[in-house]
Amino acid sequence: MNADILKRMMRAIANGSQGDLERLAQAVVESERQVGHNKLADQLAAILARPRPASKSANENQSALAELPTNRRYGDQLATLLPRDSLEHHMVLPPEVEERFVRIEKEYAARERLGAYGLRNRKTILLYGPPGCGKSLGAKRLAWNTGLPLLKVRFDTLLSSYFGESASNLRAVFEAAKERPCVLLLDECDFIARSRTNGRDIGEASRIVNSLLQLMEEYDAPGLLVATTNIEDSLDTALFRRFDDVFQVPPPGAGEIEKLLKTTLSAVHCSEEIEWSNIVRKLTGLSAAQALKAAQDAAKASVLSGQKVVTEDHLSKAIAELTHTEMQAQA
Repeated sequence: MNADILKRMMRAIANGSQGDLERLAQAVVESERQVGHNKLADQLAAILARPRPASKSANENQSALAELPTNRRYGDQLATLLPRDSLEHHMVLPPEVEERFVRIEKEYAARERLGAYGLRNRKTILLYGPPGCGKSLGAKRLAWNTGLPLLKVRFDTLLSSYFGESASNLRAVFEAAKERPCVLLLDECDFIARSRTNGRDIGEASRIVNSLLQLMEEYDAPGLLVATTNIEDSLDTALFRRFDDVFQVPPPGAGEIEKLLKTTLSAVHCSEEIEWSNIVRKLTGLSAAQALKAAQDAAKASVLSGQKVVTEDHLSKAIAELTHTEMQAQA
């Protein structure tokens, strides 16, 4: 058993985290198989397969919440732990983007095996693209498929006007991610990662960018770090080199829109007379979140009207209302 697993196991015991202990136990079994101790690995696997008492998930969640990093000045939590049952994880993506997500998930699952060959799984990921395209959803999907909890940084409490406090808060968050395996989400990281060449930035902004660069350089937590941004062009160029993988989550194409609509409406009955190509054309250029909302609004309109079938008229009205609202917001 390697030293990293031992340290993580001791932390899990100290934190009272049954979930982490079970994942580490599986890692021990896999580690023993890799070094040829197959009989021992079989015995350990058989022990793990025995029936066990019901887990005390509520107590475990309370313990996890109590361990969240806090702002030393006011005691406010610097991150939010999202429960697993709140993680949306179904995504409709172009094949090449889906492959990027799957590769991250496969590498995480095989991290111990990769380590045996001196290789490291992709740990730090930057997702970029326009608003509503699914970047935050991508982080939730990675958390769901890897079985890791999602720890979302709260920039409202992390950023401080006091000298050096923002950088100190950021370091506390990274330390928490190192102690407890998770997907650490820096959502819309433009807040702390803007280019240091921006002439309007003052000392504290530059300090937090420098701190982030250093923390990324040293990052070796057992989980994943996912950062998202809408405006990748304004990010500090040095930051891009710190990520193991950087890729775009694009707006949905025609095929993705149709599949997203039909998946969202799968719980209700849709009229066979719907011309899906007409509906898709009206949604072309909009985000995945907007297409999802249009489908949900059409389904709700159908239910509230007493009808049991979603028609093309329901969808067209929902899209028209959506686009009208968007035009007003942009005016």
